Amino acid sequence: MTETDWDERFASGEYPRAPEPSPVLRAYEPSLPGGRALDVAAGTGRNAVFLADRGYDVDALDASAEGLRIVRERAAERGVADRVETVRADVSTYGFPTEAYDLVAMSYFHTLDRFADLVESLAPDGYLFVEGHLRSAAPSPSGPSDDRYRFAANELLRAGLGLSVRYYDETTAERPGDRRRATARLLAQKSSGGRQSYPTRPDEPARWPAGERDA
Repeated sequence: MTETDWDERFASGEYPRAPEPSPVLRAYEPSLPGGRALDVAAGTGRNAVFLADRGYDVDALDASAEGLRIVRERAAERGVADRVETVRADVSTYGFPTEAYDLVAMSYFHTLDRFADLVESLAPDGYLFVEGHLRSAAPSPSGPSDDRYRFAANELLRAGLGLSVRYYDETTAERPGDRRRATARLLAQKSSGGRQSYPTRPDEPARWPAGERDA
């Protein structure tokens, strides 16, 4: 899908203006360090506005001017415009800064070839959160039709093994309209050593919502 396609999709309202942040990111966020965050392929601000509302200074990166316009509007509506900086750029060619972010989040954008660059952009002890569509034996009406843009089983986990994995799952969630979605989710920390600090495990209801309203 091109930048123009996404601009039209965002402008038409076909894509939700205010999608929910990831339930896993939302649940773990209270145990994560604050600071500076990057929302990769931010869209209309699924994670960017949420993180700014939690006190992070956020760079929202996306190729769509229309999507970033909505991010700025939503941030202003939430009173956090001063904590959100929009960056219009193509994720596939963007020069990520080194050791700049305490948290990097990327939802439903498939770019394993930039995974090492995302890791490099983390400050020491920073966290990386990635979630994406998963290939599934059962039909998964939500998400891309081409498996090239879906993770294979354990593919995201293997990509994150250079970090200290704090959370990983591969699961299916029921969504409105019988649009099931198979998703892989990874939360990992850029840290090493035999003794480390660990985020508090969230309560079960927070980790496992009954359904997901985001696109």
